[in-house]
Amino acid sequence: MKKTLLTTVLTTSLLASSVLASLSVSSVQSADYKVDVEGAHAFVQFKIKHLGYSWLLGRFNTFDGGFSYDEKSPNNAKINIEIDTASLDSNHAERDKHLKGKDFLNVSSFPTATFTSQNITFSDDENAVVTGKFTLKGVTKTISFAVAKVGQGQDPWGGYRAGFSGTTSLKLADYGITYNLGPASTHVEMALHIEGVRI
Repeated sequence: MKKTLLTTVLTTSLLASSVLASLSVSSVQSADYKVDVEGAHAFVQFKIKHLGYSWLLGRFNTFDGGFSYDEKSPNNAKINIEIDTASLDSNHAERDKHLKGKDFLNVSSFPTATFTSQNITFSDDENAVVTGKFTLKGVTKTISFAVAKVGQGQDPWGGYRAGFSGTTSLKLADYGITYNLGPASTHVEMALHIEGVRI
């Protein structure tokens, strides 16, 4: 009887420990999201001043990536994005041809640009600073920029989504782009608006 009781207690204790360990691990694991490029609910955009008088706006039509995020442990979040540089679109064919050429992105030699986060620090429930490696035209630099959580929750199709937006300013010369656009156009502003579907 004593042996049976002891065995029951030990078995129960082991099962409880296993459950607690499982809960502990799952509580610190971030959920993985795939950027919703298929539904066109994500955008990589850019703008640069034209002669200092106005803004030239454009976007990259083809890109992909994913991120991990858990609101209970937001600083464990990660993001990676890969951009097809040949998909640049400024709504002007001749200009796009120039921007894709050797004076600027040289897409035939450098067909992709990438960003991989190294650290994400949230200051509150919605705002964070992302630091990571950005590669453009074969040059990799560490950049940091602010991001904001737009929202998260269930979608009408039984999935779960989360969205973030961030902007940063890049000095063209840092990435080997030295074509003279004038003193007002030494930097390009990049905007990343992503919505991810939990997988």
